[in-house]
Amino acid sequence: MNVEKILAISGKPGLFELKVQTRSGFVAESLLDGKKITVGMKSNVSLLSEISMYTHSEEKPLVEILRAIAVKENEGPTLSHKEDNAKLLAYFVEVVPDYDEDRVYPSDIKKVLNWYNMLQAKGMVSKEEPKVENAESVKDQVVEEVKAKAEKPKATTKK
Repeated sequence: MNVEKILAISGKPGLFELKVQTRSGFVAESLLDGKKITVGMKSNVSLLSEISMYTHSEEKPLVEILRAIAVKENEGPTLSHKEDNAKLLAYFVEVVPDYDEDRVYPSDIKKVLNWYNMLQAKGMVSKEEPKVENAESVKDQVVEEVKAKAEKPKATTKK
């Protein structure tokens, strides 16, 4: 499961795939409808590979939780995020038995299940071990790409 370039953008529904860096941000493509949007550097953006959920012993990366759902569902779709909270909580206990009930809210579980179903519909879920680069190296790579484009001299036309 490769979610290194999958983004959650605050205020925008669904997930997005990072496509191109620009001087002032980047271009992302919606996994819902395929539309491309430009996102400025001031937007609150999270890489899925950086997101974790609280458990009683540690923080568990979202990629591991998505993988656990894929194993449970044999890479098929899971419950709808629109089910009632009791059903969602019972399901999530099966997937992540040691999640911290005090710090993980039903809204968080709904978001995870919704994201899983979006990724599953695009064929992006897998039972295989996650191949996630270090989140810092992904950030460094993105910053380097933005700097390189900003430093690239513009082509001039001589008359």
